[in-house]
Amino acid sequence: MSSMLLLQNGRAVPLADLPVVGIGEFRDSVLAATESGARIVSLFGRPQGGGVRLVAVLTGREGATLSALSADAGASYPALTPDCTQAHWFEREIAEQWGVRPEGHPWLKPIRFHRSYRPGCDAWGRKPGEEILPGVTEFFRVEGEEVHEVAVGPVHAGVIEPGHFRFQCHGEDVFHLEVSLGYQHRGVERAFVGGPDQRTRHYMETLAGDTTIGHATAYAQAIESLACATPPARAEVLRGIALELERIANHTGDLGALAGDIGYLPTASYCGRLRGDVLNLTALACGNRFGRSWLAPGGVAFDLEPARAAEMRERLQKALADIRNAVDLLWNTPSVLARFEDAGPVMKEAAEELGLVGPPARACGLNRDVRFELPAGIWRFTHIPISCWHDGDVFARAYVRWLEIQRSADFILAQLESLPEGPIRSPVGPPAPDRFVVSLTEGWRGEICHVAITGERGRFARYKVTDPSFHNWMGLALALRGQQISDFPLCNKSFNLSYCGHDL
Repeated sequence: MSSMLLLQNGRAVPLADLPVVGIGEFRDSVLAATESGARIVSLFGRPQGGGVRLVAVLTGREGATLSALSADAGASYPALTPDCTQAHWFEREIAEQWGVRPEGHPWLKPIRFHRSYRPGCDAWGRKPGEEILPGVTEFFRVEGEEVHEVAVGPVHAGVIEPGHFRFQCHGEDVFHLEVSLGYQHRGVERAFVGGPDQRTRHYMETLAGDTTIGHATAYAQAIESLACATPPARAEVLRGIALELERIANHTGDLGALAGDIGYLPTASYCGRLRGDVLNLTALACGNRFGRSWLAPGGVAFDLEPARAAEMRERLQKALADIRNAVDLLWNTPSVLARFEDAGPVMKEAAEELGLVGPPARACGLNRDVRFELPAGIWRFTHIPISCWHDGDVFARAYVRWLEIQRSADFILAQLESLPEGPIRSPVGPPAPDRFVVSLTEGWRGEICHVAITGERGRFARYKVTDPSFHNWMGLALALRGQQISDFPLCNKSFNLSYCGHDL
């Protein structure tokens, strides 16, 4: 990794410092890094002088370092994927967005089903004006006697986002699951170019609606770095409280949904209500249950005066006691454990190879957590233990969520007890021109990565978002191999990935 630029999380550097190497050296450097235990955080293309420049952002082994490298791709380049599985979807995305073909990619196909951002440059040779429909593509097929195919979605029962799942089965046994998304594609990354403006913050908060705080935090860190602004200490603490409330609410809802998927109604009923109780704590702080407009570049827009801080503390303690009672029913019911254990396992080696993040990675025994590995904001001064398990199955993914609920609640209660005095927001000027910044935060689904590149006027020339779901959808596909197709809802909920967070 000697040719790579070493970075700090949320610290901007001159764009000219980002090394530009030949595509051969780029490929060799990325592969050498990943073979040594590094992981691809983001890999994307950006327009450069009529062509496309690839940018790779990686963390070192156990997340101890952050580095970046770039190269001009030309019309095609030797694919990374045959030697580095975690590059799989990144290279499909680059091909679709910019018409640059990764030669040798084993399964090159669209992931969002939109036209190339460069007119006349299409990786699949599609004609101008040719109709493009999400999900209309070639799917992997398993041939053989009594092998059959099951197609699920994109429209699902209940209130759920659209996504298509294609199973290759023999009887009830799943040989292969292929995930096809793109139904939620909004082109939001393209809308960031030329910003930031009045719309940008609201776009960030709705990238994935249940991760408002996670994405708003990453964005705020990026803007502050580009503008050389420092949030006050009180604002940093309030941001941490907001992030952990979001984690508790979603994990609580997920545990209830897992219970519902196996027909265990006591926990399902309780957790549905309790998720609302935690969301209401966020509304207590800022007036919105998802935390919209709470965070802003420079700090936060709403404070917690002593009376409301005391009320939040009291209500959180009560909610946590009720969550504990509801969740303990899961761990103390043998029929629940029988359904959770050994369902949808992902081995640690496979999780490393795929580059999984968040609870699915920690459920496999991987110590991956941005708050610990590459801390920014409040996490530079305090610590939440990383919550891990080791089996990589549905039980492990559920139990990691329960551990995180408890540890996040302990953090919030401690911070509410000793909120620092002072202002909640610092002034933020315009972003500096020709800068490059990588901003990471640990959302409730896992690692959120925002990469901002400004042009000569300080406006966004490229803004790349990598939601944790982008890393983890292949993990869900792998978890279904060798499982019963009837376990799909349970496995799917144990990952609980975002469709719209993927389909940016």
